[in-house]
Amino acid sequence: MDSLITAAAQALAAGDPFGALNRVALREDAPALALRGIAMAQLGDLERAKVLLRRAGRAFGQREAVARARCIVAEAEIALVSRDLNWPEKGLDAARVTLERHGDGTNAAHARHLAARRLLLLGRLDAAEQVLAGIGSHSLPPALRAAHELVVAGIAMRRLRAAEARAAVARAGRAAVEAGIPALIAEAENATQVLDTPAARLISNGESRALLLDEVEVLEASRAMVVDACRYIVRQAGKIVPLAKRPVLFTLVLALGEAWPADVPRDALLARAFRARHADESHRARLRVEIGRLRAILRTLAGVDATGRGYVLVPRHAQEVLVIARPVEERHAAVLAFLADGESWSSSALALALGTSQRSVQRALDALAASGKIQSVGRGRARRWMTPPAPGFATTLLLPAPLPIG
Repeated sequence: MDSLITAAAQALAAGDPFGALNRVALREDAPALALRGIAMAQLGDLERAKVLLRRAGRAFGQREAVARARCIVAEAEIALVSRDLNWPEKGLDAARVTLERHGDGTNAAHARHLAARRLLLLGRLDAAEQVLAGIGSHSLPPALRAAHELVVAGIAMRRLRAAEARAAVARAGRAAVEAGIPALIAEAENATQVLDTPAARLISNGESRALLLDEVEVLEASRAMVVDACRYIVRQAGKIVPLAKRPVLFTLVLALGEAWPADVPRDALLARAFRARHADESHRARLRVEIGRLRAILRTLAGVDATGRGYVLVPRHAQEVLVIARPVEERHAAVLAFLADGESWSSSALALALGTSQRSVQRALDALAASGKIQSVGRGRARRWMTPPAPGFATTLLLPAPLPIG
């Protein structure tokens, strides 16, 4: 490897893409193409970066398996940044195996981190933890150590382990400073801000207040009956009733939880659960059926008693009913939460991450665009959606699978 290639690689490792381009911008050999691709990716020109890395992969000969594997890992990172979550996992895994076989532990660890970050975005936390378990973080260089700790922090946030998340973010910050890469330092600082930003709202006795992640964790461990509108579950003392696949039942228990200890009029429940503006006897009959189903599914945690004007939630063992809701009221809050990370997302990637249909996501995107909350770039399959990070609330802490959209 000649001196210019070595210098360009060192510049990229230090987070200096312009310094790298100054050395290899006019060269067309495979190593230079690969370095130019990585530099363009760091500068944000992801499409150009992908083209250059693919050219580099083809230019490396069959005997240069390690170099080709590194190009695949770089492509996978670009796919992750551009939120192309359909990027083939098998290709990245094969590249990682090649790198490990040839003793390139650093890039192999980077490939594992990319796989873990993708799984984290998809909400597959157990799988992400398994991927991280195969990495010896203490032997990593500072930049990869910071990336490792940020993934650990992300998993801890999603599992509501605030202390663990704060410790991981602190370690990430120290490693990022040691690496001296401004973008990585900024990412660690952003993670710190997320932990100090409201992650949810508490609704109790008709009043609402913001909650930090630490407070959400405390409530989840309390003896209260909790209706969790972020995860679509009802829980109390370790018992969990999942309702993500029962949207009508969850809507009913959410309305009853928000009003507790008061009851909710039948007309209000009809309007909320069935969007019935003018309820007739068929709507009332359906409400009775759904209330019966709700009683059956909540039987170990609470009863649902009829009152003169509607229904009231009666916890069996808890002294109070609390509702944990999203930090902002927004019909398409789950879509906004993903877009608010500042990256550009395709509708197919959002559908994959949210676990719903692309058509439902597209309807949500169109509605958000019409209200001026998001914007798109590109056309057709290249179309991407984005929005600046919304100040005042966290966007990546409590992202569950959404309620099914009919």
